[in-house]
Amino acid sequence: PKDFSLQRQVKRVIDDRAKMAAGDIPVDWGFAETLAYATILTSGNKIRITGQDVGRGTFSHRHAVLFDQATGNTHIPLQHLLEDQENFSIYDSLLSEAAVLAFEYGYATTTPNALIVWEAQFGDFANSAQVVIDQFITSGENKWQRLCGLTLLLPHGYEGQGPEHSSARLERFLQLSAEHNIQVCLPTTSAQVFHMLRKQVLCPLRKPLVVMSPKSLLRHKETVSTLEEMAEGSFQVVLDEIDDTISPENVRKIVVCSGKVYYDLLAERRKREITDIAIIRLEQLYPFPAKEYEACLLRYPNVQKIAWSQEEPKNQGAWYSSQHHFQRPIKKHFPKIVLGYAGREASAAAAAGYPALHLAQLEKFLDDAMK
Repeated sequence: PKDFSLQRQVKRVIDDRAKMAAGDIPVDWGFAETLAYATILTSGNKIRITGQDVGRGTFSHRHAVLFDQATGNTHIPLQHLLEDQENFSIYDSLLSEAAVLAFEYGYATTTPNALIVWEAQFGDFANSAQVVIDQFITSGENKWQRLCGLTLLLPHGYEGQGPEHSSARLERFLQLSAEHNIQVCLPTTSAQVFHMLRKQVLCPLRKPLVVMSPKSLLRHKETVSTLEEMAEGSFQVVLDEIDDTISPENVRKIVVCSGKVYYDLLAERRKREITDIAIIRLEQLYPFPAKEYEACLLRYPNVQKIAWSQEEPKNQGAWYSSQHHFQRPIKKHFPKIVLGYAGREASAAAAAGYPALHLAQLEKFLDDAMK
């Protein structure tokens, strides 16, 4: 509304989104998410989002609920797209994760053609709701033939801010993955977020979607996308090397990764001015994109080394749960190559919890990856 008084920083966000919609600047993570919701609503599907601080967004990226600084009134733009649009419901919930997630699971099983989202404020908040994930979300279809399209947004990423908030326990979800029961995705661009959320409700397939949505990528300058990438593209389960200066014939090493660590690897490669290492991103870890992954590897006929890189400790993350997927096409097409590992050493805790040690670990495995 024209007479609505926005807080100063929020006004800057909204003004920037107007520029993004006009194509003047690239689309960031928060606006890509908002655009996805808008297209889902105008396609005749409901949306329901719950979690801690989801109106603003866990790290101030969403701003789906706006507050008038003079009156305290609220305005939710996604509720005012069309006169006859479907409902957009968004609720800030209590820190009672097991209860909230259990309710949302039930809601999602009984509400087809809707996007039902539960967001944990920090990745580890899913720990308190683990029984719901184990007993219902990942196994409900197998046990009771109950279809569920629930989406879990789990902020995840090693920022050195402590062991509890650093991990959504990716390894647990991969261990629970079987018989195409869930989807586990780690999108790294705004366009990927846009297409992933749309696919979840617009495709005629109801499977829970688990998203590791890294905190730092919500504001990262390189995750932005163009409107054309959203209008004309689709969700890519694998993203191949994007640097045109790296010739496939000259690549001696391939580093395979998922999620935020890609940008750490990319920055390190640029700093060292390396031109013979390619980086492949797996944007979906389950169901594993075997064909697309194999096709990417085959683009590099002269490769001598292939390594998996992750920021999680070796006993966590995707290494133990998924290395057989990583290795299968290597054994088939590159039998002399042994898959390497570039990541943190095994640890009882999810992260160091001490910034200096966190950075030292990061530097060490980035060095391993770039050798």
